[in-house]
Amino acid sequence: MRIYAAKDYKDMSRKAANLISAQVIMKPDAVLGLATGSTPVGAYEQLREWHDKGDLDFSAIRSVNLDEYKGLSGEHDQSYRYFMNHNLFDHVNIKKENTNVPSGLAQDAEAECRRYDGVIRELGGIDLQLLGIGGNGHIGFNEPCDVFEKGTHVVTLTEETRRSNARFFSSIDEVPTHALTMGIGGIMSAKKVLLLASGEAKAQALYDSCFGPVTPGVPASVLQLHNDVVIIADEAALAMIRQKTGWEGEVYDN
Repeated sequence: MRIYAAKDYKDMSRKAANLISAQVIMKPDAVLGLATGSTPVGAYEQLREWHDKGDLDFSAIRSVNLDEYKGLSGEHDQSYRYFMNHNLFDHVNIKKENTNVPSGLAQDAEAECRRYDGVIRELGGIDLQLLGIGGNGHIGFNEPCDVFEKGTHVVTLTEETRRSNARFFSSIDEVPTHALTMGIGGIMSAKKVLLLASGEAKAQALYDSCFGPVTPGVPASVLQLHNDVVIIADEAALAMIRQKTGWEGEVYDN
């Protein structure tokens, strides 16, 4: 696990985009595992800029997204399919048929989860998985619980997560109560994992994930067991790590 310090959100986003673009350049038909939420928006913006300059070609890239709200269509402006279209897919030359997001409207959600795991297997696995981290340590929508869920599954969102996401909706009552999410097994099977963290609200979770025990109570802590994890975090998110470890540099190998 290697941690890179970023000065601020903009610096974090550019560093993340550099790593993602390197993957695209090195393997033009790579499978990218993509994330949503406010954290990766800046990285997607930078990737769009480099694509517009002719530096990046997404024409052979395949993608799989981490999750989707149960009950929302891809046209709903708070769905993660809509998010990806709006923030990346509509602005680069990726083929939409090569982009994959779980269906929030599947009549049989459990069958949709099995189908989605099959899609990932058929693609040959994920080359680079992008992650954010929740204030409670969740990755994707894998919430703190008693066991690590291996495959894609339906999860009941915690009140903390729903409150955090309520800023994107008119009220918390409109925030879905369930989601379909890639499981810990799917995330851990990626060849490389890139986790981004920004803001002081993520400081405790980031410290616990990197330096605490590996426990499903802090889902991101499982990344300690992955052999190729890069974390890029801004100074606010790194505050507790710096305080408790005495780290003062720009790169930390844990």
